[in-house]
Formats: sequence, C-alpha cells, structure tokens
Amino acid sequence: MSSPLKDKSFSFAVRIINLNKYLCSNKKEYVLSKQILRSRTAIGALVREAEEAESKPDFIHKLALALKKANESEYWIFLLRETNYLTPKESESILSDLKEILKLLTSIIKTTKQKLNPKL
Repeated sequence: MSSPLKDKSFSFAVRIINLNKYLCSNKKEYVLSKQILRSRTAIGALVREAEEAESKPDFIHKLALALKKANESEYWIFLLRETNYLTPKESESILSDLKEILKLLTSIIKTTKQKLNPKL
C-alpha cells in the first residue's frame, strides 16, 4: 500500500544514496557521507516497520524513531553545508524534502496519540 510518507521517505532514501555516491566520488568525503547514509535511509526503513506494528503504541514508537533519525539527518546536512561539501542551494533542496517528511511524521504521531488517548 502506498502512502505519502512511505513514498517520500523512499524517494528521500534514494536521493541520499545518490548524495553519498556524489560525496565519495567527487568530494572524496567518506565519514560524514556514511553517517548521512545511515540516518537517512533508516527513516524509510522505520516507516516500513511501522506499517507492520504490533499495536498503536508500537506504531507510534517506530515513527518516533523515524522522527529522531530525520532530526539527526537535518544536523548532518547543516554540517555538510557549513563545511562546504554542499552548496547552500544543494542543502536547501535536500532540507526541503526532509522538512516535508518531518511534518508528516509529526502529524501522524500526534494524530495517532490523540486517537489512542482522546483526553490529550
């Protein structure tokens, strides 16, 4: 089953794999690019895991982990920009995609928590 979050997180992972290839081959940067590859591709994997969650709390937990990875990814992008491995234009393009994922994750988590405990 397709969903905006699933589709965006998958496309984002593909983009990050390509960024990793670029950083390694063109910029000869291997340490930061590996960190980014791990944190960013984990977002989509966690979203997929959430689809098969055993319960609503498990679903929330898996998406919360994806949210943490997305926030970590933002840090690595800022770091790549500030160390001139990415131009401001390149980083803004990636950050724009990441912000969409962050908004979706935050919204889904919030809505699911409210349905789980309507008193919140």
